[in-house]
Amino acid sequence: MTKRKITIVGGGQSGLQLGCGLLSNGYEVEIVQNRTAEQVRTGKVLSSQCMFDQALQNERDLGLNFWEKECPTVDSINFVVPAPDGSGTKAIDWNGKLDKYAQSVDQRVKIPVWMTEFEKRGGQMTILDAGIEDLEKYAKSSDLVIVAAGKGDIAKLFERDAEKSPFDKPQRALALTYVTGMTPRPEHSAVAFNLIPTVGEYFVFPALTTTGPCEIMVLEGIPGGPMDCWKDVKTPEEHLAKSKWILDTFLPWEAERCRNIELTDDNGILAGAFAPTVRKPIGRLPSGAIVLGMADAVCLNDPITGQGSNNASKAAKAYMDAILAHGDRPYDAAFMQATFDTYWNYAQFVVGWTNALLQPPPPHVLNIMGSAQAFPALAKRIANGFNNPVDFFPWFAIPEEADAYLQKLAA
Repeated sequence: MTKRKITIVGGGQSGLQLGCGLLSNGYEVEIVQNRTAEQVRTGKVLSSQCMFDQALQNERDLGLNFWEKECPTVDSINFVVPAPDGSGTKAIDWNGKLDKYAQSVDQRVKIPVWMTEFEKRGGQMTILDAGIEDLEKYAKSSDLVIVAAGKGDIAKLFERDAEKSPFDKPQRALALTYVTGMTPRPEHSAVAFNLIPTVGEYFVFPALTTTGPCEIMVLEGIPGGPMDCWKDVKTPEEHLAKSKWILDTFLPWEAERCRNIELTDDNGILAGAFAPTVRKPIGRLPSGAIVLGMADAVCLNDPITGQGSNNASKAAKAYMDAILAHGDRPYDAAFMQATFDTYWNYAQFVVGWTNALLQPPPPHVLNIMGSAQAFPALAKRIANGFNNPVDFFPWFAIPEEADAYLQKLAA
């Protein structure tokens, strides 16, 4: 069998993970990336990327877990809802321990090292902001082209799947703030998740950034509400001040931890919004050639459940397994659809769970989240669902299933 050539457009979590994995299995791989390692390293933060154990294990299996010893661990999920009377107290407060820790490595740290590792393993790295004409060229010279980049003309190749995409506009105004100097939680580290009804969500967790250990603040504002407040923020100082204002206003216990925070660096901030979208996985070029979409290019979730990098990792693994199992057969449309479908068998649960949390919670979900205070086993199960969201179904989605499960816990 001749060596098969695979071109991956997009060098983020999924593209580089897949590329390194394929190189280790004897494939010829080219990654087309629109920024150099140095541009990534010195640029703005890209995401919050808290990765749970299954995704971390994918990196370990490929020898890509270069920061495991130095990156702080996330040991639990803490869930809080403020009292509705504005008293600054908590109506709901519980903590669920993770069976195995999570970690977050700033992509400005991870991606440059992975780019170097990819080339060290024999991969070809091309720095180019690829367009449709470039894809035509790669389709001619490669056995398979995978698109793992979700912006520009290339993104338009993949048709929005209306059946799988309930939203056509952003559901949250999003912001990230990377900081040092936050008071650590006394017991153990956590994703400290705060749900402010009718306003939005705030969660924060330890991570590793370019300057060392830090905390990543993720702020999600319901459009038109008080946390949808980033449009007039012009400077890093204003961004930090606005982050602190949100905590002072709605979450005094989180504000207390943030009395002495400073930005990790001027690029440790991000603000924006996007519509969660699932797209059809096969893109057809003007010539008739086809390309396969992967990760965010075809399945983009709101960060409310912290699944972005986890999804990217799991997509890369699913695609690698499919490619390895396919042998020397042609990568036709049937292969592409089947590969995405295998991934979707998992990702549909992430999408369903994430989209549910973007809407006002129905009574059975409020009951579940409140009951976790009384049932430590429930708190633990919810926490570990972040590692394996499939476990949320059907009991998180169907009121009757939720009632039956809670009755069983109470028995």
